[in-house]
Order: sequence, then C-alpha cells, then structure tokens
Amino acid sequence: MGMTRRSLLGSAVAVAAATVTAPAANATEVPSLWREFHRTPFTHPQIPYVGRAGCRGGAAHFPRRPVVADVRRFGAVADGRTDSAPAINRAIAAAGKAGGGTVTIPPGTFLIDDVIRLDHSNVVLKGADSGRTTLYATKNLTELIGVYGSRYGGDKSSWSWAGGLIWLAPRARWESLVAAIRAKAWPFEGWTGNRRDEWRPLTTVAPARQGSWTVTVADASSLRPGALVLLRLSDDADHTLLEHMCGGGPGTEAYYWDDKTKLTSYVPYEWPVRIARLHGRKVTLERPLPLDLRPEWTPQLTTHVTELTGSGVEGLTLEAALTPQQPHLLDKGRNGVVLQCAYDCWVDDVTVRHVDNGFGLVAASACTLRRTRVAGRGSHHPYFCREGSHDNLVEDFTIEERTSPAQANTQLHGINVEGLSSYNVWSRGDMRMGTFDSHRGLPFANVRTDITVNNNGRHGGDASAGPLFGARFTHWNVRVTNGRAGLVKIDGLAPYSATVGVDAVTEFDQIDVPDFTGDLHTRLELYGSPGEVRPRNLYEAQRRLNGVGR
Repeated sequence: MGMTRRSLLGSAVAVAAATVTAPAANATEVPSLWREFHRTPFTHPQIPYVGRAGCRGGAAHFPRRPVVADVRRFGAVADGRTDSAPAINRAIAAAGKAGGGTVTIPPGTFLIDDVIRLDHSNVVLKGADSGRTTLYATKNLTELIGVYGSRYGGDKSSWSWAGGLIWLAPRARWESLVAAIRAKAWPFEGWTGNRRDEWRPLTTVAPARQGSWTVTVADASSLRPGALVLLRLSDDADHTLLEHMCGGGPGTEAYYWDDKTKLTSYVPYEWPVRIARLHGRKVTLERPLPLDLRPEWTPQLTTHVTELTGSGVEGLTLEAALTPQQPHLLDKGRNGVVLQCAYDCWVDDVTVRHVDNGFGLVAASACTLRRTRVAGRGSHHPYFCREGSHDNLVEDFTIEERTSPAQANTQLHGINVEGLSSYNVWSRGDMRMGTFDSHRGLPFANVRTDITVNNNGRHGGDASAGPLFGARFTHWNVRVTNGRAGLVKIDGLAPYSATVGVDAVTEFDQIDVPDFTGDLHTRLELYGSPGEVRPRNLYEAQRRLNGVGR
C-alpha cells in the first residue's frame, strides 16, 4: 500500500533516463515540464502528482465479489412494465446483510420507479453489459424525494448538481440527506454531515510540506493501519489557506476573499485518506499530502461519517424517460449515477441516456469511473465533481452529441470540477460536446489528459464562489476539434498551471479574464502540437513513473 518516496524517486530517475535517451523523431516532443517533473514529482509548482488517483490507487482491475443474489429471485421482471426497483433494492440489501457480494441483473429492460440505492459496502450491482441490461427510469428525484432548494438561497434546484437515480452512498448518510431535503433544511452534502458537525478530533498533526507521504501526529492511539481518516485544514482570518491553494504570491494576496461567501463556506478543506502504516507517532499515508500543513490552519486528523467502500456498478444502461431538458438550474432530477461519501468505489461499463445530469462525484474520493458514456437528448452536467471530491479517476469516457436540439434557456457544461475538489483526473476522453468546466469554487491540482473535445459548452459558477482555478491545473494532450480556447487553453487564467500539447485555438463565445493580477507563473509548451507531446497521457506516465504500470 503506497510507495516510499525513495523508491518512487528511484523509479522516476530510471524512467527519466529512458525517456531522454530513447530515439525520438523530434526532440521537442518531450516537454521540459516533464523532465522537471521527474526531479520533483510531488512538489512540482505547475503539475500535480496524480499517479495514485482512482479506486485502490488506480488499480487496473476492480475487486471480484462472489455472486450472492440475482434480482429475479427478489421479484424483478424484464418486461419493461413491472416496477423492479423494490426487487433490486431488496437484492442489494440482502447482499449487504450477507457482508457483501455481487448482485446480478440479467439481459433485458427493467422498469424502475424509484432510486436504486447502493448503500452497503462491498456490494457490486452487475448487469450483463451496457448493451444488454437496461434500467428504464420513469420518475425523477423531485417526484421521488421532493423539491430540493439551494442552501445559498434563490429558486435553483439542487437536483441540478446532486443526486442520482442510481445513488451510491452509505445508508445513514443517504437517509439523513433525504430527511433534510424533505424538511427543507437544505444540507451540506459532504463527509461531516448536513451541518458539517458530525466529526471529532483524533489528533493534531505537526507542520509538513505538500508532497510528504509521512506526517507526525501528537497522539496515535486512535489511529490504525487501513483506517480512513479526514485531514482537516481550517483557514485563518487572512485566508492564507486559500492563497496557498492558488500558489501564493502577490496576486493571491491582493485578491479580495471576504465577499466570496460561497467559497468560504466550503472551508475547512477535508481530505479523506487511508493510513498505510504507523510507527510510533509517524503516520504514512497512502497518498502524498495535497497541501502544506501549517500551524495557522490547525491541521488535524478527524473522524467522519461512515464511508461507502468497495462497492461498484457495472455493465448496464440507465435510461430515463425521454422528456425535454429543463431550464437552467431548474432540473427535476432525471439524473444518472452519483457516488457520495464513497471511497474506493467504482463504475464500469455504464451508459446513461436522456438524463439531466450524468455521472456525479459528490464528496467522493479515490473512486474510478471507467468506460462510461452520456448519451441521448443532451444534459446539463454530463459529469460533475464537487463538494470536496478528491483523487478520483474518470477514464475512457464519452459524451455523445445530443440527439435532439437544445431547448431554450438550457445550459451545457461538460466535465465539471468545483468546490475545492483536487487531484482528480479525466483521461482518454471523447467529448463530442461540452467543455472543461470549472464552476469556480477554487478547484486545484486537477488533470485533463489525452482528450478530444468539440469545445462548445459553457462554464458556470457564482461570483461569490471565487476563482475559476487554483494552482497546479494541467491540460495535457488535448485535441480541440472546433478551435475554441475557452477553459482548455488556460495559461492566461489558471495560476501556477500548465497547458501542454493543445491544438491552436482562439477565444470566442464565453471569454474569461484572470482572477489574479500580475504574473500567473503558468507554462505553455508544444502549443498547436497535441500529436507530438510525449508522454501522450500524463496520468498513465505518472503511473509508470511510480512503478505501478497498467
């Protein structure tokens, strides 16, 4: 579990030597940024270390669990008319009661009139494959749960960015969310409960630097190897934690933070991580620290709500009844698959069709979405990543072109990230519509790599949510089919970030200005030459660098 810093750096040197000395058609194919990264893989100022993003550190294979239930034994019928949601949920509950296992759904179309709740750890819901097993959803989340307003006021529907008709979340957390929504007490949705008060301190942590794998704690008596803990960082009155997330310097110091009330409501920063090893008061983590730990931010390890872990959804299509897309921010909740308060969970070979919002990561960390597809009449958020979601991997993903024209007053985003979410990766994507969306909220240290995009979407985000980007955003090997720069070429927008191997593009439609004044300390390399950049995929290269491979 985890690599030592020394062994990883040793691998880095070996790979670097092989990369530099190997024959190449053009020496400019290897960016100087990549050579630099080998020397400082955990602390590079522009490129984040994401080599362990995803379920079980980005493992190529998901856990195989024995089959313990077939939904037909619980009353599911593939006739497209009988409501099979109760039967599917009973099968999932039985698997959970048995301690885990696989629940199979055979080929066919199963009508569902309720949310499919994957709320037990170590349970896998498995169809025959996405081309043969279909769940046909006739209702939306407003009908099933109720109107969901925004905790920030206004008439927006939070179903525009939350909740799924397949919803992976621990049972107690899901029940508390539903109770709060029905009581119109609009909740926070993360790891510490509806009011962010469901946690207790475990121990304080000594100062440490971003990229460290080992920290020193004051008291290790409540810690154990394999346990999931939260690293919690509070901000100070001068907002130096937020400044640090943006790379620091005069530009961030001059930025006015106090009126960014939505952004400041996202703090403290909460980062879930497993403990790999304990030696006295020395704690080795399964991933390197995402930020510095400074005394003024009161770094501590804490408890959190019980997580969902070791669970997945595989081999099926979720199709919503075909209805017009709702006006912007008034979605009813014909949403696809959402992972919430989930760690080391996954979705594989799943398609969603005719949905308002496709695949969501909401306070989810260390999860993998693989071979996923958003299809049908067009969606608001094909993919959304929010409420402090970290270390996730979305790979081999497709956003299909819409099958019907966009309705008036609707909006298309794309691969969204917001709300202090960090160290997430989008890799090997085919985006036939959408954009590299940031909804403000200071996401930082995220990577999009080896993606083709018809860049025709728009980003969102309230002014009160603060900057579009923090530091260490990287866009690497991106083919832009329509020549539009917006939020793909980010060297003029994102501080301490990198744009490498992106097609030549121009600004049109939605045009943004930098949030910070002065030198952004950004890097632009191999501009106009995405086919020439080596390595082609930054995430996979980092995997090879740390000796994991795929």
